Amino acid sequence: MGLRPGRTIRRIERPYTRISKKVPRKSYVVGVPSPKIHQFEMGNKEGNFNLALYLISKRAVQIRHNALEAGRIVAHKFLEKKIGSSNYFLKFLVYPHHVIREKPVATGAGADRFSQGMRLSFGKPVGVACQVKQNQRIVVLKINKENLEIGKQALKRLSSKLPTPTSIEIEEF
Repeated sequence: MGLRPGRTIRRIERPYTRISKKVPRKSYVVGVPSPKIHQFEMGNKEGNFNLALYLISKRAVQIRHNALEAGRIVAHKFLEKKIGSSNYFLKFLVYPHHVIREKPVATGAGADRFSQGMRLSFGKPVGVACQVKQNQRIVVLKINKENLEIGKQALKRLSSKLPTPTSIEIEEF
């Protein structure tokens, strides 16, 4: 079964995802899937930059791990092609901790016998997401002043992959 649309998990839920270390039988989440996004820092970490651009969420929302990875790939490729990997530093400031669970819905012949009703209805883990508050910083991009327009464009492309409207904040050092 494929991924359900992102709009189904956009609303922030109470993160009821008990993972017990002492008594694993009491865990409600069995087998938390690893996030698709593995690389949170790209570019030149030791670079001397004079501008920091922040991508800020305008709404409180859950962002799925594959949306973060898609945005990372788009921004990283664009920046590397336009200004080179030594002229920027891109860092994600959020981490997907929240476990997304889905209750599989049975369809077709005999679905009423196959379905278990509300028994064990907390669902199976299918992915992870990060819970972002309103006006929270999601990404920071450090660049020099001459690359400001390219940096804005990269963050705009990244924000098109996220399920929330965003704004860009510029900070000078």
